[in-house]
Amino acid sequence: MKKPAKPIANFPPALPKQGHPAPHGRVGVVLMNLGTPDGTDYWSMRRYLKEFLSDPRVIEIPMIVWWFILNLIILTFRPSKSGHAYASIWDKEHNASPLRVITKAQTDALQARLGDEVVVDYAMRYGQPSIASVMDKMMAKGCTRIVAAPLYPQYSAATVATAIDKMNDWMAKQRWQPAVRVMPPYYDHPAYIGALTESVREKLASLDWQPDVIVASLHGLPLVNCKKGDVYYCHSHKTVRLMAESLGSAFLKDVPAVRELISKGGAKKSKVPPVMLAFQSRFGAQEWLKPYFAISLDELVEAGCKKVLVVCPGFSADCVETLEEIAIAGKESFEEAGGTHYDVVACLNASDTGMDMLEGLVEMELKGWI
Repeated sequence: MKKPAKPIANFPPALPKQGHPAPHGRVGVVLMNLGTPDGTDYWSMRRYLKEFLSDPRVIEIPMIVWWFILNLIILTFRPSKSGHAYASIWDKEHNASPLRVITKAQTDALQARLGDEVVVDYAMRYGQPSIASVMDKMMAKGCTRIVAAPLYPQYSAATVATAIDKMNDWMAKQRWQPAVRVMPPYYDHPAYIGALTESVREKLASLDWQPDVIVASLHGLPLVNCKKGDVYYCHSHKTVRLMAESLGSAFLKDVPAVRELISKGGAKKSKVPPVMLAFQSRFGAQEWLKPYFAISLDELVEAGCKKVLVVCPGFSADCVETLEEIAIAGKESFEEAGGTHYDVVACLNASDTGMDMLEGLVEMELKGWI
């Protein structure tokens, strides 16, 4: 009979007197979004805009030149204008921007779905809660494995990359670094395309009028960024094309294509209006991705399209760009040009459809960890 192995002396070893206790091996998920000011007043807006517009991932011009433009011109006038836009959509019940309120709701919903086995929190690239502060909280709760989930369907250096940069800045200062996985962009994921399609269909069913065209508006990007290698335009193009195909509709890149389809009677052959791509939120004098959303609205009216439905497939949550620029300013501009019917599809936000998609994407990154 084989004798039992002798126990190894002094095992497990006692913690050295000068040692540091290892954190418990929990798993965390950090939902990352762009950011939000703390208020609509001048100084809150100025702090937020200064952090945002000082990011070299966002403004890719020599910083020596940009410093003077930013601090002497833009930060003098822009905070008041931006504050007015935020004030028009501010969530007074929570005294916070809709982006923060919705991202918090997404976090709570995901926490409920994943259970206590996973710690879920959210962070903002600009403003509060900062990425560094949330990563500190994760480590304090014993999370040694963390999934970073940027809530941007399409990849851009000005969105996904800068959020990961900020997380890596925090990582570089840690003696004990957690293991980190980054959720990839989901611009063409079947679950995302399906969720977008469902949200558009639900909106169409709720209308008592038929749109002449569905405009898919995504946040713009300077053209030079794409020429340098940013894949954002390709991702945006594919998202809208796949959504149109899923809807059973024609995908059109610009207003001339819409005009041609209408002139040939092609728009009447489909039960679903054609889908057109556009880009919003242009800033500065340089050329950005086209077609421009604001200009396209006027051109659509000239082409005979006076009934428009807008969907924003580049945003995971409603924010100042969707609620003020698209829903309020866009409608005013369209009606002034002669349009008669205008509505906007809500972002997926914390809806059941949106959370089903987000839960599935996050669970893929958690495989092997829980």
